[in-house]
Amino acid sequence: MAIMTVYHGGYQPVSEPEIRVGRNTKDFGPGFYCTVIKEQAQRWAKRYNSKVVSIYDVKISPSLKIKEFKEMTDEWLDFIVDCRSGKPHEFDIVIGAMADDQIYNYISDYVDGTITREQFWVLAKFKYPTHQINFCTEESLKCLEYRGCEEVKM
Repeated sequence: MAIMTVYHGGYQPVSEPEIRVGRNTKDFGPGFYCTVIKEQAQRWAKRYNSKVVSIYDVKISPSLKIKEFKEMTDEWLDFIVDCRSGKPHEFDIVIGAMADDQIYNYISDYVDGTITREQFWVLAKFKYPTHQINFCTEESLKCLEYRGCEEVKM
C-alpha cells in the first residue's frame, strides 16, 4: 500500500502513539484515532485549551487485518453499535465514516428502540464528509511514522 498522511487532533503532540482504553466507548473500539481530513483533526483539537494536530506518514503492512467501510451501511451501523457497547473485534485497523455527536444521538435512539433502522438512515446525513482510521493494536501502531505537529489557531 502507498504511503498516506493522517492527522490526530489533541492537546499535545503525540510523537509515540499508543492504544488507550478510555471510559468512553468509541465508534471502532479502543485505539489510536486519526483521519486523512486535516480540517477534521483541527476540529478534534479545538475541544482543548491547547490545540495541536500531529501528522504521520502511514504505510500499512499487508499482514494486518483491516476492516474498511467505504460508506455508511447497515454493517457499519451494526459495527459501531457493537463497539460502543464494548464488544471487542478482531481487526488491527478499522477505517470508515465517523459517527459525530449528532449521529451518535441517532445511534442511541436506534439502540434504545426510539427510532427504527429506516428512520436512522433518513436522519443520518452528514453536513460534511467525515473519516476516521483507528489503529487498534500495537502492531498497527508500527505503521505510523511521526512527521511533526502544528498548532491550531482559533
